[in-house]
Amino acid sequence: MNFLENIFERLAQSAQRPVLQEVDNGRIVSATGRQLLSAIAQAQAFLRRAGIGRGDRCVLLAPNSIRWAALDLAAMAAGAIVVPLYARQSPAELVYMIKDCAPSLVCCGSVALRDSITNHGDLAPPMFLLEEIFEDQGQRSIENATPGPLSDRDPVTIIYTSGTSGEPKGVVLHVGNVNHMLGCTTGRLNALMGDRSQPERVFHYLPFCFAGSWILLLSCLSRTSVLTLSTDLTKLAKEIHLAAPDYFLNVPALLERVRGGIENQLTQRGGLALRLFRNAQDAWLSRQDGVTTLSGSLWLALARTLLFPAIRKRISSHLKALICGSAPLAKETQLFFMMMGVPVLQVYGLTETTAICTMDHPQHIEPGFVGGAIDDVEMRLGPGEEILVRGPNVFPGYWNRPQATAEVMREGWFHTGDLGEVNSRDRWRVTGRMKNLIIPSSGHNVAPEPLEESLLRALPGAQQVVLCGNGRSFLTAIVTGSVSREKVEATLETFNAPLPHYKRIRGFYLHPEPFSVENGLLTANGKLRREAIAERLQEQIEEMYRTLQS
Repeated sequence: MNFLENIFERLAQSAQRPVLQEVDNGRIVSATGRQLLSAIAQAQAFLRRAGIGRGDRCVLLAPNSIRWAALDLAAMAAGAIVVPLYARQSPAELVYMIKDCAPSLVCCGSVALRDSITNHGDLAPPMFLLEEIFEDQGQRSIENATPGPLSDRDPVTIIYTSGTSGEPKGVVLHVGNVNHMLGCTTGRLNALMGDRSQPERVFHYLPFCFAGSWILLLSCLSRTSVLTLSTDLTKLAKEIHLAAPDYFLNVPALLERVRGGIENQLTQRGGLALRLFRNAQDAWLSRQDGVTTLSGSLWLALARTLLFPAIRKRISSHLKALICGSAPLAKETQLFFMMMGVPVLQVYGLTETTAICTMDHPQHIEPGFVGGAIDDVEMRLGPGEEILVRGPNVFPGYWNRPQATAEVMREGWFHTGDLGEVNSRDRWRVTGRMKNLIIPSSGHNVAPEPLEESLLRALPGAQQVVLCGNGRSFLTAIVTGSVSREKVEATLETFNAPLPHYKRIRGFYLHPEPFSVENGLLTANGKLRREAIAERLQEQIEEMYRTLQS
């Protein structure tokens, strides 16, 4: 039984209970297994009328919703290849990807979204709105919602990479990739949740067009779960409270903001609560270094009784764990949540590895590392400490790009482009990207990511930090956000002190406008477009170096 057959069978077994939910203006709208199967049948009928069949590409351009999931499952069941695109991406980029995959159909979430892409290029495929696809409100027979025969090598999706440098590439994933991945995620989630008589509650806010987010959707539909979808990121805290999840998937930026918000509120509150928190935190961090004292244990016990439960309840009263991926999480932040009694399970992977290479085991978390390789996946370090991966999770290739595929697939190993290290317990740490390495005139290799993340944490109010200095005699930084020049100067004085000379940041430029997807300086999943930033701010960077060297 493949993953799609399993999901359809699970939905039939869950005919009377909610499996997917949306938050709509403070209330939850649910779809039972039967209702989701009926929506799938409705979408399948539309696809048949549109002539969509095996191997056809179907672009899905819309925010997360129950209908998004129904159309995705319907298209895969028809043997079509779903191409999910990010609704916030620039119209020019969306048009490029649509033309690249040459779809037979484009499905849009709104008129505004449809018009934004049609105004930026001549697109041949027919376009339909989701409301047109699901306009027949009558209940369809769920017996009509059945997947066609699929082999392990049949492609089911093309997910475009973020394109941090150059044009995005379409990553093809097939049935076998997804089959293996859902087996791995199910094993880890079983270890987290244990034996349960009630469906597990999961909250979700990350777009399904990202591989990890999509794998979570399929994982939940493959299990006894109810997945609640956020519909308004400005109301995230309220929506999480409403969903009361057992766990949910995160990016590091959100967890950093939550941690910062809690610490700032305690600082403003002051008094006994702040003293209790700081003493308990000192004791907790000392314990991680193998130092335990009687007074520290007392402070920690008091905080666990009087303070930490209230903080946990503010996030979710039922929270058993947080899952974090897309980028390495700061060790200090992981330890912060663990101190609160909330384990943070890290995941590492790329779209080309069906989202995941490593996952933390709930009973074997090592802070600062992203876990060990998942079942049947091999990982090793190649030249230059590059992480190499081999296994059933590795993609078959990029869409219509054999040369690009050959560049990353060599001798059976996928070359991730990530720098890493592995300890004696086979736990992995990701230290940066090979293409991001800065080589100053001293000849040293400097991975910018750890320095950028550390400096960003030391600068409350800053939104981004980007290092410069390739081929130059010293490093500098671009800083965005609400932070003063005096604050950056004072922070750098302390920040640089323990660093070797070639890692010290000698100057900085304060850029008033944060980098974003909309201004073209962040990728769809929030990563820095370093080449675009360097080009856009070339004059400011040159002036900064001229001033510092004069």
